[in-house]
This record gives sequence, C-alpha cells and structure tokens, in this order.
Amino acid sequence: MNQPPTSEKVRRHDEGTGKLAAILLSPTMLVLGLVVLFPIISALRESLYQPGGVDPETGFVTEGDTFVGLDNYTAIFTGDTADRFWNAFYNTTFFTVTCVVLETILGVAMALVMHKAFRGRAVVRASILVPWAIPTVVSALLWKWIFQADGAANAIIGRQVLWSTEGWQSVASVIIADTWKTAPFIGLLVLAGLQTIPNEVYEAAKVDGASVFQQFRMITLPLVKPALLVAVLFRMLDTLRIFDLPFVLVGPHKDSVETLSMLAYDEAFNTRYGPAAAYATVLFIYVAVVAFAFVKLLGADVIGDAAVRKPKKKKKGDSAPPGVGAAGLGGLTAGGGV
Repeated sequence: MNQPPTSEKVRRHDEGTGKLAAILLSPTMLVLGLVVLFPIISALRESLYQPGGVDPETGFVTEGDTFVGLDNYTAIFTGDTADRFWNAFYNTTFFTVTCVVLETILGVAMALVMHKAFRGRAVVRASILVPWAIPTVVSALLWKWIFQADGAANAIIGRQVLWSTEGWQSVASVIIADTWKTAPFIGLLVLAGLQTIPNEVYEAAKVDGASVFQQFRMITLPLVKPALLVAVLFRMLDTLRIFDLPFVLVGPHKDSVETLSMLAYDEAFNTRYGPAAAYATVLFIYVAVVAFAFVKLLGADVIGDAAVRKPKKKKKGDSAPPGVGAAGLGGLTAGGGV
C-alpha cells in the first residue's frame, strides 16, 4: 500500500474559515469603530481640554483649547459645580431605580394578561404596545398637555397642581410618563419568554395541587428569568441616560429633575465642551459599571445560549467504561441507572 509523501500537508476541514470570518466581519467592525470607538476616544480627549477665552488670572484672551489634564474631572466632584453634579447623579439614580421597579411590575402583569387566551386578545396586545411605539418626545408633549394647570390630571384629582414646577410633582410627572411609555417594552420581552413555556408544565402542576401563586413563583418566574433580566438590564441602561422626557415635559434648569445627560447637554450648549465631555465620560463609566455589576451579580444572559464555552478538562478516571459512549452514560443518568 502506497503511503502519501511526508512533505504533503493534510488540509483540515476548517482551514481558511478564520480568514473568511475576519473578511466578513471587517465591515461591521469598521462601522462600530466609526460610530462607537471614535466618539468615545474623541470625548475622552475633549474632556482634558478647556475652550479658549478670558483667563481669570491674567486677564488675557486665549485662543484655541488649553490642555488642563484632569481639572475638568476634579471640578465635577470638588469644584463649584459639585453640588449640581451630585444632585443630577441622585436624580438619575432615583429615576432609574423607581421607574425600572414600577415598569417591571407593570410589564410582567401586562405580559400575563397578553398571554391569556380570550376574545379580543389581539386588540388588547395592540393597545398595550401603543405607548412603546410612540416617540419619546411626542409622549412627553402628550403628558405635558395632560399635566397642564387646566389639564386632565388636575381635573381627575380635583386639585390645582403645578406639575412643571420644582418639587415632588415634577418628579412624579416624569415617573408616571416614563412608566407609561416603557412598561410595554418589558411586557413584550416577558411575553416572548412566556410563550416558550409548555402548557404541560402547568397541567402537571395543577394535577399536583399547586395554586396559581405557586405556579407563578415556581414555574413562571424561573422560566422567564432570562428574558426578564435582559429586559430590566436594557431599561436600566436606557433610564440612566434619560434626557428627552424630563427636558420636554418639565424643562431645563430644574433641580428636581435634572439628570446627568441634561447636565452634559447644558454644558455643551454653553460651549463648555471640555466639562461637557467630562460629564459624558463620567456617565459612560457609571453606565458601564452598572451593566457589568448587573450581569455578574444577577447573571443576565445578554449574549444568548449560543455562546461557546470551553469544555472542562477530563480528569483521570472520568472516561466511560468500554462499550459505553457519552450518550449511553447520559441515558443511564437520565433513566436513573440500570
């Protein structure tokens, strides 16, 4: 029997796939670099400079940007604007926690209602999803009209409340409007998770005498947890960057509803681009830390079950007996033994 020459290379079945994958992914990576990486690097660079103007120490006018290092960051935490920053930081965190909790409760309730089979379910689903389809600015204008002095809100409660002024009423108006707008988003993702649960699981639970609450706690919540965690994570990241809703509904320069995004916008609007970039960078780090902590602590699967995991190394003695493959061992284990 003739042996092949030793100098001839044996081609693997996956040879060349790495280069092909790199070629196919290069346009996507180029776009991501332009729309994500480049703005981040530009913002970091801009946060280290101060725009030109009158120097308060010398009185001379300087042209162009001046490199100030970390002075913009130190001014955020310890400078004259520190109180304004911490107020915006508190408002951002408060809105995130309050709105996400309310939206999660209402979203799960909406998903349970939309999942039930009843006449007119399609109409109910469409009506629940309408607020999510409305643009945020349009939604803010709608609620601004509702919260006017002679609007529907005061007519319902029978009191004259100035919802757009400083105080608890402006905070409540933003929470109500944001919850109405985005609770259907959580409901939609949870509904997708509910539809993957087989009905046989609930039928078996009913046979065992489980109550409705026990079915919800022991079956529904654990099985929709992946979809629910991803929905909550997306809403947290979105609410941390909240800007347009309080800006349109209540207005700028309101201490009760000013957020970090509004603070960065105000600095940029007044051509203080260095401090504005510093505020944006701090917000970016805040969002990244919250996302990382949420994924690590609660295990939100933002990548999906298709993520490739490295197989564990086999220990000596873990090999299957002769004549029994991995599938055979799985069958014995699933069947409870021989």
